[in-house]
Amino acid sequence: MENSSANMQYITTTTTSTVVVSIPREATSTCDSKRTLFALSSNVLYYLKRKINFGNDPRKVIHSLKVGFALVLVSLFYFVDTLYKQVGENAMWAVMTVVVIFEFSAGATLSKGLNRGIGTILGGGLGCLTAIVAEKVGGTGKNIAVGITVFIFGVLASYCRLVPSFKKKFDYGAMIFILTFNLIAVSGLQGEKVIDLALDRLLTIGIGFVICIFTSLVIFPVWASDELHSSFASKFDRLASSIERCTEEYFKQTDEKDDSTTVNFDGYLSVLHSKSKDEILANFARWEPWHGKFGFFYPWDKYLHVGDLLNELAASIFSLKECVHSPRQPLSTPARLPLKEPCKAVASFVSSTLRELGESIKNMRIMIRQGGATAAKLQKMKVELSGAMSVSDVAKLDKTVDGLAMASFVFSLMEILDKVEKLVKEVENLGDEAGFGHGGSGHVCNKGRKNKLLSLLCL
Repeated sequence: MENSSANMQYITTTTTSTVVVSIPREATSTCDSKRTLFALSSNVLYYLKRKINFGNDPRKVIHSLKVGFALVLVSLFYFVDTLYKQVGENAMWAVMTVVVIFEFSAGATLSKGLNRGIGTILGGGLGCLTAIVAEKVGGTGKNIAVGITVFIFGVLASYCRLVPSFKKKFDYGAMIFILTFNLIAVSGLQGEKVIDLALDRLLTIGIGFVICIFTSLVIFPVWASDELHSSFASKFDRLASSIERCTEEYFKQTDEKDDSTTVNFDGYLSVLHSKSKDEILANFARWEPWHGKFGFFYPWDKYLHVGDLLNELAASIFSLKECVHSPRQPLSTPARLPLKEPCKAVASFVSSTLRELGESIKNMRIMIRQGGATAAKLQKMKVELSGAMSVSDVAKLDKTVDGLAMASFVFSLMEILDKVEKLVKEVENLGDEAGFGHGGSGHVCNKGRKNKLLSLLCL
């Protein structure tokens, strides 16, 4: 009876005998808990598959795993007694460093990490100096000296954070400087071990920084420079497609416009709204070490200059689109026929030039058709486009609403020609600064970078 109360009995009957099999209740409860855990895990995975699309950008999943791995590494200072005895409670600063500075790209991580290191060293050094000087003053003057010093450095650092050029690169470092300086300077009022405190915190922050850099640069690194480079190359194709579709839509038959679905040629909008993202990526790219095709002193500022011209071109395409959809445009298709051939020729050449410029940046090589020949062709097309609006061609529409509407469309195309001509020159300058190769080899010449490096070493 005692065994029957502690176990569940299952009776199996055969032709010859009856066998009683006893199964412990603990085993059944363990099986139930495993089934529950398995079901819960399956539900969580199913939810993640539905809500998160890992296929679009697997780098996000890799980044999350890298952050988890870095946190495990820094947590060893708590788990391993030998390491904990060396750093003690200051291990908290290593964990905080990993959480705060680990960013998606390697450049962003380096930027925040170096800013944190510089801010900690400067703030800690000046804080220790302030505490030592205040200790020598003694008495009531000690508190007054610390208060005045905290006020002065707080004002100066806060003002520097408001300067745009400083804020873009060193805003986080200035904030860490203010925090560290105040903590060290004020803690000096309560004890004699301010220098030991500063060194211990600097050591643990350095440990967290090293773990972040190791994880970010060694394990599937994500480079801001690669993202900026590829995004710039794709912008040219989006703008070229927008110009082609605008021209096709303008000269499409009226009945075709009514029957067909609305054509989407809004690729220029992503270019128009990308300026802030490009500036952030360029700032992070400057902090990254030499890797792949991008070395030290790579001209990321030139990318921003090209980006400004692309934004201006996107604005001109926006004006062209508004002309296409303007209700003041002539409804009769024959009225636009004198402009059809020259406008389509301009759109075709401009689109091919933009795609060639994009390929030039993508493959880091100088265009075969780039330079004076392209500029001369663009100038010739401007003359042809102006001739298309001559009095002989549209005499009946001149000085009318239809004539002015068509002239605005042609003027927008001429503006696009001017912007493309500037883009050709700017991409040429970028190729010279970055050392683009010639022809289709895709070889990148490092001569320009080496000359810059040698000139700096000779200073």
